[in-house]
Amino acid sequence: MLTLKGEERSAKSKLASVREEGFIPAVYYGHKEKATPCVFSMKEFMKVWNEAGESTVVVLEMPKGKMNALIHEVQVDPVKGVPIHADFYVLEKGHQVEVAVPLEFVGVSAAVKDLAGTLVKVLHEVEVKALPEDLPHGFKIDISTLDTLDSQILAGSIVMPKGVTLVTGADEVIAAISVAAEEVEEAPADIASIEVEKKGKQATEGAEGEEPVAEKK
Repeated sequence: MLTLKGEERSAKSKLASVREEGFIPAVYYGHKEKATPCVFSMKEFMKVWNEAGESTVVVLEMPKGKMNALIHEVQVDPVKGVPIHADFYVLEKGHQVEVAVPLEFVGVSAAVKDLAGTLVKVLHEVEVKALPEDLPHGFKIDISTLDTLDSQILAGSIVMPKGVTLVTGADEVIAAISVAAEEVEEAPADIASIEVEKKGKQATEGAEGEEPVAEKK
């Protein structure tokens, strides 16, 4: 199991200084655990985050003892693209949790390769419910089953490991094939026939509107 060693910090500490020293400021909390500010080595955090994501249990080694937690949320600097703060949710032993598990698409779709279809990845994760120790790290979705232009892969087709329940609706589409709409070329309008018809109509209306000429006595 992945382990991350940390230290508690004062809520008044300057976060910029913490980051400059090579640490990432964070907080851990849970159903029975009050929110506690802490810090972790940025280097070690990156290793764990890259491997665990947000659906794998991480053991936090803190001065007060060890605790199982999930990386609940990571704030990333929009310019530098590096994490600047992390939230850990401490898990309660014997209680199930709901998490979003990422999907990895593998294989080759015949509908894309041979029929000029386009693969549309509708979902990139699904919600599941399980005990912390049973949580899957991810699901591999084989797109080779998409062999026709109207084929789809539904969430209900994912085989759940023992002790894991799918929370996302079983009929939710995970992936499908899209076909580009064909452009219909309209026939050019016959301007000459329109003009002739218009002139003919005007002539008819003019004839009907003329007053009869009085006969000369």
